[in-house]
Amino acid sequence: MKTELAVVLASGGMDSCVTAALANRQYRLAFLHVNYGQRTEARELRAFHELAEFFKAEKRLVVSIEHLKVIGGSSLTDTSIPVPVVGSSESAMRVEKAPSPFFPLPPGERGRGEGHVYPQSAIPSTYVPFRNAHLLAIAVSWAEVIGANWIYIGAVEEDGSGYPDCREVFYQAFNKVIETGTKPETRAEIITPLIHMNKSEIVKKGAELGAPLHLTWSCYQNSERACARCESCILRLKGFRGAGIKDPIRYE
Repeated sequence: MKTELAVVLASGGMDSCVTAALANRQYRLAFLHVNYGQRTEARELRAFHELAEFFKAEKRLVVSIEHLKVIGGSSLTDTSIPVPVVGSSESAMRVEKAPSPFFPLPPGERGRGEGHVYPQSAIPSTYVPFRNAHLLAIAVSWAEVIGANWIYIGAVEEDGSGYPDCREVFYQAFNKVIETGTKPETRAEIITPLIHMNKSEIVKKGAELGAPLHLTWSCYQNSERACARCESCILRLKGFRGAGIKDPIRYE
């Protein structure tokens, strides 16, 4: 019987879905979703609620931090900054092979074959400045109130986008912040079960756990059919291709 409670930061994406499935094996779940003015906010919120229903989360909290949109500096929150796509001047992807055969290469890249590597900028424009610190601060506050001992987040370091707040060292440092800045009796700890996995491994793990990947949403710019061209779509499709599993969501 599960006795301890875990907060799961659930964006509605594939990584947070698999993270929730892992947490669900051991703990009762409290699902947390943060709206921060992202382009696909409504679609991600829908995915969150559907996942919370699937996992029978005991508690559910949705928080809005619109100040990240006001601050700007990211193509996810500022519509004047284009979301980088395949073939754009900013190809902010760590992709070892050509994009998935589920969609074509852009003109000029066709014919280069599976060995073509897309260059990566230092930090892509889709990085939301210090976003995960805001999310974790909210999660820690809630964990203190509801008595949760664990905070699960689906951060991925190796096959991610180069975001500085997705590195393992960041979460190690944040755990020290929690220890220093909370009540003496608080025992909340951040858990990052996917931190050293790549997208193919995550897809396989999700399939193994029976995670509802069909309910998830990853696209950075569309809310009806995924664009299949943004960095997040490419990494997702690459993961499903590498796992030998068909992606269940719809694409343009």
